[in-house]
Amino acid sequence: MSDTPVEEMSFEAAMAELEKVLGQLERGDVALEESITLYERGAALKARCEAKLKEAEEKVAAITLDADGNPQGLKPVEGL
Repeated sequence: MSDTPVEEMSFEAAMAELEKVLGQLERGDVALEESITLYERGAALKARCEAKLKEAEEKVAAITLDADGNPQGLKPVEGL
């Protein structure tokens, strides 16, 4: 596991570590206490990935297009 706080991780870093955590848990070759710690870290990593995806979706949703479908500018996203 990385020592980097989850809230400081990029989407890619959090996803990579989450995959490692899942691999360790699936193999079942760690002690119970370590499994609990891994599970908690995995839950935090999952939440971070979901938050980063939501941020990206909001940015993409805010891009406006002209009549030809070309990016024209940004507008505030409502209801998110």
